[in-house]
Amino acid sequence: MSGLALFLRRSSRVLWRASPGVLPLLRPPPAGLTCVVTAGKKDLIHLPALIEDELEEQFVRGSGPGGQATNKTSNCVVLKHIPTGIVVKCHQTRSVDINRKRARDIMREKLDVAYKGELSDVVVKKKESMQRKQEKRRKANENLERKRQFKEALAADSKPGNDTV
Repeated sequence: MSGLALFLRRSSRVLWRASPGVLPLLRPPPAGLTCVVTAGKKDLIHLPALIEDELEEQFVRGSGPGGQATNKTSNCVVLKHIPTGIVVKCHQTRSVDINRKRARDIMREKLDVAYKGELSDVVVKKKESMQRKQEKRRKANENLERKRQFKEALAADSKPGNDTV
């Protein structure tokens, strides 16, 4: 099986590459990049596939809260992509298997950013999220300003000696 036809299998469905006119979600990847459908991230569909020969994996002792469970077990995964020199360290759970999977997911996202730059799905989603957050903050400030002006108008109308009736 070639690297271009590699897709993850989820439940009983297998996603096969179709012609560009059939399904827009299964368009071929950019030239030279192998892509993988990421499970659970519907908005980040095309991420570069990891070639295991290009990865260097180490298991080191974790740190942080958790006491003996984290300080004496080597369940922290350090993953290095040799061609680019990108290093990912993952110690999110106590399980080595889950940490390995999460480290690879993080590595795919970092490689996507390294290869595509500003056009990366990860960067585009982050920018959209920041714009939504700024818009929400702007609307909240506008509402607060309107409330302040309304209260000032009510206070000015209710002052004694301001009888306009």
